[in-house]
Amino acid sequence: MAPHLDTARRLFWILMNSLLRFTFMFVNNCVAIPSYCLYLLVLQPLRVLDAPTFWYIEGVMFRWLLAMVASWGWCAGYTVTEWGDDVRPMCEDEAMVIVNHQSTGDVCTLMMCLQDKGTVVRKMMWLMDHVFKYTNFGVVSMIHGDFFIRQGKAHREKQLIYLKDHLDKYYYSRDRKWIVLFPEGGFLRKRREISQSFAKKNDLPYLTHVTLPRLGATQIILKTLGPQQENGILGTEGNPPGQSNKSKGLQWVIDMTIAYPNARPMDIQTWIFGYRDPTVTHVHYRTYPIKDVPEESEALTDWLYQRFVEKEKLLAHFYKTGAFPPPDGQKELASRDMTLDNVWLLFVQTFAFASGYMWYSVLNHIYCWFF
Repeated sequence: MAPHLDTARRLFWILMNSLLRFTFMFVNNCVAIPSYCLYLLVLQPLRVLDAPTFWYIEGVMFRWLLAMVASWGWCAGYTVTEWGDDVRPMCEDEAMVIVNHQSTGDVCTLMMCLQDKGTVVRKMMWLMDHVFKYTNFGVVSMIHGDFFIRQGKAHREKQLIYLKDHLDKYYYSRDRKWIVLFPEGGFLRKRREISQSFAKKNDLPYLTHVTLPRLGATQIILKTLGPQQENGILGTEGNPPGQSNKSKGLQWVIDMTIAYPNARPMDIQTWIFGYRDPTVTHVHYRTYPIKDVPEESEALTDWLYQRFVEKEKLLAHFYKTGAFPPPDGQKELASRDMTLDNVWLLFVQTFAFASGYMWYSVLNHIYCWFF
């Protein structure tokens, strides 16, 4: 009888904890996201008069929103251990970040582990599936200037054209630094079988823990944002409108590999409801100077495939030993460290977004008075 009673108590606690967390996050979203939009609406005159200052303010609030999401994991005991190269010296450099994709929790993990990387969070651009546009955070991403890409052969060519236009229009004009993409084009569980079948037919590496990446978006980013050549031309496309004269173009490719204990990815539902026991997600970094990345299509394809073959080996080693090789250079973002680093940020964010409703109330009264 006692074991059943303990089980019932545990299930009751999980249910109540999940309900309280969901309620808190629902209210948090209802306050923070409308306030973000309202502040930027009020600041539209500043966008016309001083666009850099406007996008600086937007970036600060965008970082607050991502810190809000990161705090959901922190308060549930979900932390991150980082391995490999130290990327903090590259925080002010322009970089393309390629990440393996296993679940919706990958984005939350990135939001957590990039919080202490200088200005990266507020100056980054995300490439994500177009479905994300219709989530509660979609309007924030649209305002920030992220790109939503539609998957499938029928849309591929048009999407790459749209991507280039988007980069030309928003990347330099909004002072973006890191651009994050998932070259696999979907979740591991959805693409693994197709990838393995394609690999067999074309005598390509047979991968289990990752899938073969797609070249299109990577190639467009490198061509459009790559470093200027000696003749002053950016790749083969010329300088995009609004590019700063001080910009050097992309200087790094940062290869990030996310690994979950026991190969059990954490999805967004886990982050919201917090029903899984405290978990440490592991992230491995490897950096490549942009000069080492080939430009020609076939060579770039081979180079990108090789990166995912390396990811396969890293993940195989991790799932076997519980650690990435080699063990040197790791850094754990423990709960206490996350608290000390972000408690002031979260306090300011909460106060600032909560005051957004004050602005809303004032504008609503003005509207009612005159109309």
